[in-house]
Amino acid sequence: MTSLPVSQLTITLDGEQRELTTGTTGADLLGERRDVVAVRVDGELKDLATELRDGQVVESVTVSSPEGLSILRHSTAHVLAQAVQQVNPDAKLGIGPPVTDGFYYDFDVATPFTPEDLKALEKAMQRIMKEGQTFRRRVVSDDEARTELAAEPFKLELIGLKGSAGADAAAAADGGAAGAEVGEGELTIYDNVRRDGTVAWKDLCRGPHVPSTRYIVPNAFKLVRTAAAYWRGSEKNPQLQRVYGTAWPTKDELVAYTERVAEAERRDHRRLGAELDLFSFPEEIGSGLGVFHPKGGIIKNEMESHSRRRHIEAGYDFVSTPHITKGRLYEVSGHLDWYADGMYPAMHLDEELDDEGNVKRAGQDYYLKPMNCPMHILVYKARGRSYRELPLRAFEFGTVYRYEKSGVVHGFTRARGFTQDDAHIFCTREQMRDEIHDALSFMLDLLRDYGLSDFYLELSTRNPEKSVGDDDAWDEATETLREVAEASGLDLVPDPGGAAFYGPKISVQAKDAIGRTWQLSTVQLDFNLPERFDLEYQAADGSRQRPVMIHRALFGSFERFFAVLLEHYAGAFPVWLSPVQVLAVPVAEPFNAYLAEVVAQLRAQGVRATLDDSTDRFAKKIRTASTQKIPFVLIAGGEDAEAGAVSFRYRDGHQENGIPVAEAVERIVTAVRERAQV
Repeated sequence: MTSLPVSQLTITLDGEQRELTTGTTGADLLGERRDVVAVRVDGELKDLATELRDGQVVESVTVSSPEGLSILRHSTAHVLAQAVQQVNPDAKLGIGPPVTDGFYYDFDVATPFTPEDLKALEKAMQRIMKEGQTFRRRVVSDDEARTELAAEPFKLELIGLKGSAGADAAAAADGGAAGAEVGEGELTIYDNVRRDGTVAWKDLCRGPHVPSTRYIVPNAFKLVRTAAAYWRGSEKNPQLQRVYGTAWPTKDELVAYTERVAEAERRDHRRLGAELDLFSFPEEIGSGLGVFHPKGGIIKNEMESHSRRRHIEAGYDFVSTPHITKGRLYEVSGHLDWYADGMYPAMHLDEELDDEGNVKRAGQDYYLKPMNCPMHILVYKARGRSYRELPLRAFEFGTVYRYEKSGVVHGFTRARGFTQDDAHIFCTREQMRDEIHDALSFMLDLLRDYGLSDFYLELSTRNPEKSVGDDDAWDEATETLREVAEASGLDLVPDPGGAAFYGPKISVQAKDAIGRTWQLSTVQLDFNLPERFDLEYQAADGSRQRPVMIHRALFGSFERFFAVLLEHYAGAFPVWLSPVQVLAVPVAEPFNAYLAEVVAQLRAQGVRATLDDSTDRFAKKIRTASTQKIPFVLIAGGEDAEAGAVSFRYRDGHQENGIPVAEAVERIVTAVRERAQV
């Protein structure tokens, strides 16, 4: 009897061609590798259980890769939801996507979760992980999904959003988090299947997931906190309880993450701002509106002064514009069409009534400005311009106001009122490439002045649903930015759809002392606002031409950059930025006058020096200097006074004795002048 031939198929696995039999899955190929949690098939993430087809290009997805970590965390979110419904069968499921460094899941429960609840849930999750339940994907129809999830009202709502008309709305729910469950294409449910074949739990989900709960390491995850959250991010919807967690491939990685979080909390700029008396956010003023105290004001003034000097050297012209404007300006610019949600409500002013209450003069809507660019355009447009005046680089320390939602306001890193170091460059098309190159180089150099040095670039491209202008202009602007960014030699990362409505953007991403990335400087190339405002210049041949506009913010805002630096340095600013650069501490009261003379010499050289002549004990004065992170502490006692010397005590605790006063003054002045990282 002759056996039937086995069908063959050919795939490419991680760049190597492989001959397989029909029915082979990713798990058959890679299941022995516990570091692989999924496969990418022809560019699309799939479960390891996916059956492979002839001609497909397959890539293994390791748990340590960005995609692998997201899959691990999303799977852990499912285990959390299963544990919650084990403990509380009445809990209703919201959504549970992966997020940066972790995951969350939203629940409708009668009472908020407590810390004790989280501990109990962690134990329940560990039991599920040890069971080795399989994540099994099923394609279902909308009606089948509604029947199976009839007791889950929030899942039913998501199913209702699915389809060609509602997929975008579903995917956009709660900032895109619901896209992990529904969207275009087929609807799927994942069953958590026990070893005996029974279904322990199920959830609406697009996947993929790790093969089984054993891929989640029981001592490498943690539930970290709870919070209230509105369903799909809208205050019009019910408020749910959100549980946040984190998950990692190994226990060591969880420990390292926990230590990073603890260090970030120690460096939190809001905490340090209060401890060092730099700024505050008075409730009487309002959420997201901060005030600088004298010490914080010194740092901000130093930042502004240094920036001002550098801009003058680079050929920028300073302008100044109001904080409020008629609404018509933002109608023309397009901000009222595309950015109204981020603006404070209008103030209706200037209306005049007669004695009978009839309107003699119609009022107008005024707005606090969220952007400086339309006003800088009016500076350009105030008179005719010649090509000989271009490039015109208008620069302003411009205070703007943006109505951030209360849930996202976060100290100075997400404020409602802040000052931008904002510039707009008007130039010819022939000049734009060089101007963008010079602006990018200038921004990077100035950031290095503040001690930042680890950068990469991000290119934000057009969102067709939220933009103005024609395709050709966008394509030219995008390619110009791409070429300049690549020429910088820095890594360039795509940000699809992240551009402003008027033009693409390069942003400088900078890493701080503990490895976090911050978006700082931005440069945007804009062909559209000059068109909307009908800007012109007279060319060399006498014709009227349209200028190009480059938007450029170096720090983003002074307040946010202040917060970034405060966290980067953990409050120990370099000496040139420190509000108190030198504190003179006499060993005893008889040496006050001696150190007062040293302080006077330093102040004469522009150094911010102070004498601590309080009645506190010497040891307490030294502790105070340490907690205030003062760069230089000068100490003097009898031997120092006799030798005309002082002792240096540095922030790290080490000390140098017997330094002649003249040398001490010169050392400090040089450190300030050279912006030393003391």
